[in-house]
Amino acid sequence: MEILYTGLCSFQKKDRTLTGNTSIWMFPIYGMVSLLTPVCTKLKGKNLMIRGGIYTCCIFLGEYLTGSALRRLKACPWDYSNSPLNINGLIRLDYAPLWFGAGLIFEKILCRH
Repeated sequence: MEILYTGLCSFQKKDRTLTGNTSIWMFPIYGMVSLLTPVCTKLKGKNLMIRGGIYTCCIFLGEYLTGSALRRLKACPWDYSNSPLNINGLIRLDYAPLWFGAGLIFEKILCRH
């Protein structure tokens, strides 16, 4: 998803190569989404807004904690400090709708309900 997103951002910048990128660090971070399996099982049958909101909060928490750890190692591949709705340069609140949708997509993949 990240490579697709960054590739589309290059299109917005009129870069016809549509180059997308990521970091090796992101593979274990994205793999942590499997930890949401028990959460989505408990949320089965709940309101869409509640489920999406909880997934968004979980993703923000994961992004913040992993970003903080990587920053201590001087290895954090992202820095949102220049974005107006950032928290410590580690998360962007304006990404909430994207994480809401991603959480619901992963719910379909992980929980199949």
